[in-house]
Amino acid sequence: MRTHVALLRGINVGGRNKLAMADLRQVVASLGHTEVATYIQSGNVLFAAGERAADTGRLAIGLEDAIASQLGIRTGVVVLSRCELRRVADDNPFPDETDPKAVHAVFLRERPGADGIAAVSAAVDRARAKGSRDRAEVVGGTLYLWTPDGMGRSVLAAELNRGGRHRTPMATGTARNAATVQTLLEQLDA
Repeated sequence: MRTHVALLRGINVGGRNKLAMADLRQVVASLGHTEVATYIQSGNVLFAAGERAADTGRLAIGLEDAIASQLGIRTGVVVLSRCELRRVADDNPFPDETDPKAVHAVFLRERPGADGIAAVSAAVDRARAKGSRDRAEVVGGTLYLWTPDGMGRSVLAAELNRGGRHRTPMATGTARNAATVQTLLEQLDA
């Protein structure tokens, strides 16, 4: 049974970091993981973890290193167990939204501290000042976004992705919409 999902940041987006999913599956399998499968082209890998399954941070670093050495692509990876992914789905602070593509979970490698949460709050304030109705909330190690007009047009997403003194935890996370999160959970349970 598949036990984990790896979420890669910035794969096959805008012609950058092109990565064939067959190659990605091969890299994951080369690390001793089994039942390897991918979902869509954006770097979602489901697998049954080998011996070090308890440490998702170690799994993520191992995948990052293997992808870089075998495929020449340096990308961030977040690994979650089935239980952790279920918790992310259950903790969604926007449960009344009927469009699953309007809610996004930004998976972070670690819980944001007070500075990270303050940066998210400041980004929300800047977006509201520009007329945005988007919302964001940090729950545990996940930043949730509600973007009713779409992620691509989201003023808040743009503010959260800004660098410099406005850098937020989103700058190093990887986002998936609620529909993708649900599909990944279903595939883990299959």
